[in-house]
Amino acid sequence: MSAPAVPSAEPVTGTRQLVEALEAGCKPAEDWRIGTEHEKFAFTTDDLRPLPYDGPRGIRALLEGLCRLGWQPVEENGQVIALIDGAGASVTLEPGGQFELSGGLMADLHQTAAEVTTHLDQVKTVAEPLGIAFLGTGFQPKWHRDEIPWMPKGRYDIMRRHMPTVGGKGLDMMLRTCTVQVNLDFASEADMVRKLRVSLALQPVATALFASSPFIDGQPSGLLSARADVWTDTDPARTGGLPFAFEEGMGFERYVEWMLDVPMYFVYRDGRYIDAAGQSFRDFMAGRLPALPGERPTLGDWSDHLTTAFPDVRLKKFLEMRGADGGPWRRLVALPALWTGLLYDAVALDGAWELAKDWSAEQREALRQDVARLGLDATIAGRTVRDVAIDMIELAAEGLRRRGRYNESGRDESIFLSPLDSIARNGVTAAEEMLEAFADRWGGKVDPLFSEYAY
Repeated sequence: MSAPAVPSAEPVTGTRQLVEALEAGCKPAEDWRIGTEHEKFAFTTDDLRPLPYDGPRGIRALLEGLCRLGWQPVEENGQVIALIDGAGASVTLEPGGQFELSGGLMADLHQTAAEVTTHLDQVKTVAEPLGIAFLGTGFQPKWHRDEIPWMPKGRYDIMRRHMPTVGGKGLDMMLRTCTVQVNLDFASEADMVRKLRVSLALQPVATALFASSPFIDGQPSGLLSARADVWTDTDPARTGGLPFAFEEGMGFERYVEWMLDVPMYFVYRDGRYIDAAGQSFRDFMAGRLPALPGERPTLGDWSDHLTTAFPDVRLKKFLEMRGADGGPWRRLVALPALWTGLLYDAVALDGAWELAKDWSAEQREALRQDVARLGLDATIAGRTVRDVAIDMIELAAEGLRRRGRYNESGRDESIFLSPLDSIARNGVTAAEEMLEAFADRWGGKVDPLFSEYAY
């Protein structure tokens, strides 16, 4: 989730204006960039507990420590809730204190790797003297939802009240999940639609490759990605694989129409969040919003509303790939490598579409449901996800080689796909490695995970 930005006060006068706001993201290929975000669980090393906001070993102490390294604080009601670096990157907090880097816009994956490395070095510099470490996995493996402290952000109070009214696992999503995602550009409406369809269809394959969350409350859950399973029961009005995106006539306007039907969470006014949960942005545009009678939205309100939808791939002025569990350093860079290779090379993009173009909406949805439990063993259209993954990785590697972006050693970006290639070739995900260790080396305990998978 991005850090707060200066909102646009321009009044919204009609849906065409909202369409144009998305269209403004179109840019030529030479201007395409890579924005990587990753979340991680902070914990105290002596007892493995999640961090409260306050206290000498709390989230606020971490944020203040990073300020000493050059980050600038962002406050809400006098409390630091995010950091910015002045160059486009931010550090933000998820509801349960998950610590997120929203990276800057990078020209290549070598820059992404350097950014992730620098960030992790900085947080370790601040955290280690406090007896704090960070875990890379998709779901909090040990602690129950009721044991996770809440962060002091106004929008989270609203979501906390609303989530249980629309799904069974929304609070788990907020408090106990971590992801890595990449944000990528498009050239035109047609390019956006093609990339959106490919990435929506193949997102469950990424879910399987990155599966690293087999435990809930300290025990095997029967799942390989508890994080992915959470998204199947969070809020059907704002999640899922967007079947309409595959229908004729898909474009910016169709996405806007869907977003106008996504129920609101809040309106941000004068430094505070006004509860509008379940209310209609269409009514807001007509001046009939119950939370703010007579008022009409600004483009800043629309921008906020776009962040409250959680489909597998989210459209803003770019596309957000949202299907992967968090994980260790190498997989943090592997995720943008996979999607950059597939979506930023025309030949690879065509090949990726060939993999998925004949899948029906029912098959795509069944795959979304199955990969959380079966991972690479799930099937679609007579093929295993493992086989599809191998094809995807090969296409992505070829796409990255054609990009021709080299590091100082003369190696291209395809080097960052190595961990995914190993997973696909061996057919063993991180989740399955964890389960084997739990049954053997870990003696039926999840505690060793906090050291073996710490950054």
